[in-house]
Amino acid sequence: MLMWLADFLTQFDSGFNVFSYLTLRAILSTLTALIIAIVIGPKMIRWLQNLQIGQTVRDDGPQSHLSKAGTPTMGGLLILAAVVVSILLWADLSNRYVWVTLSIIVGYGIIGFVDDYRKVIRKDPKGLIARWKYFWQSAIALVVAIYLYSASSQGAETALLVPFFKEVMPQLGLMFVVITYFAVVGTSNAVNLTDGLDGLAIVPTILVAGAFAIFAYVTGNANFAEYLNIPHIPLTSELVIVCTALVGAGLGFLWFNTYPAQVFMGDVGSLALGGTLGILAVLVRQEIVLIIMGGVFVMETLSVILQVGSFKLRGQRIFRMAPIHHHYELKGWPEPRVIVRFWIISIILVLVGLATLKLR
Repeated sequence: MLMWLADFLTQFDSGFNVFSYLTLRAILSTLTALIIAIVIGPKMIRWLQNLQIGQTVRDDGPQSHLSKAGTPTMGGLLILAAVVVSILLWADLSNRYVWVTLSIIVGYGIIGFVDDYRKVIRKDPKGLIARWKYFWQSAIALVVAIYLYSASSQGAETALLVPFFKEVMPQLGLMFVVITYFAVVGTSNAVNLTDGLDGLAIVPTILVAGAFAIFAYVTGNANFAEYLNIPHIPLTSELVIVCTALVGAGLGFLWFNTYPAQVFMGDVGSLALGGTLGILAVLVRQEIVLIIMGGVFVMETLSVILQVGSFKLRGQRIFRMAPIHHHYELKGWPEPRVIVRFWIISIILVLVGLATLKLR
């Protein structure tokens, strides 16, 4: 929006051309989202407290969590507000990739909001019934996947990039729709499972989003794409603004979500953030790298799958509790230790993911 305004004002003063630079808009996008989150954060927390929108804590989990009962949840609204406003202000709104990511952010945010609303307002412990949650997640993901497939204008948009291999870029065909579906829905639910400790989910999200800003920049730049031997997809350059907005909003939310948390993001935040990371991976053609960089999310999800599978097949549990962060808490690790160590793992995995740009 402001990019259009700056373009109009250049006829009066050429200095406004500076706002056409992607790097400047990326910085401004980060700062805008960060400031919005920090400024409206206290007001939103008080509003949630007044509405008595508090977290319900399971009594069969770590005893240290019982003190968190009543902590305001649905703080993901803060993240989504900051991200959406920042994108609308600083991104090129003629870019269809920007609107695709916005549709995921808003669509999955609505699903999460309904789930949270039923849990904390209507006091329904089941929230949005699982089959309906997955139905709407699937519907949105499939509509987006089919649109991207039908609107693709170059082979690179539907080719699979395999890390560490220069020439392995098979065309996916209709498998593109399937992979997009699993990337979006799978990552959405993986982040949702990870969101169980103060700051545990938001920091890996910030790190992965920051890494995707780099992937989007080099993929959208013809010179860097040629140098790194990756496909050049011009539309991805504007995704830098989306990624930096996520980083800024995430940092602003972390200000209030760091241990001990003043607010939790709830499903409205975790489902939307996970879905956004999934669609970003698809658009920059780095679905496999997402599995690497989002290894913490993968680990949390696998721990739940293994726990449920083992109990159903053998009647025995593998972990003391799943997701796996609760396992370490029940082993005696203090919550901050679990959080920080998972952050360190995430940093390492993101660096490995970034290394795939050059190690080809």
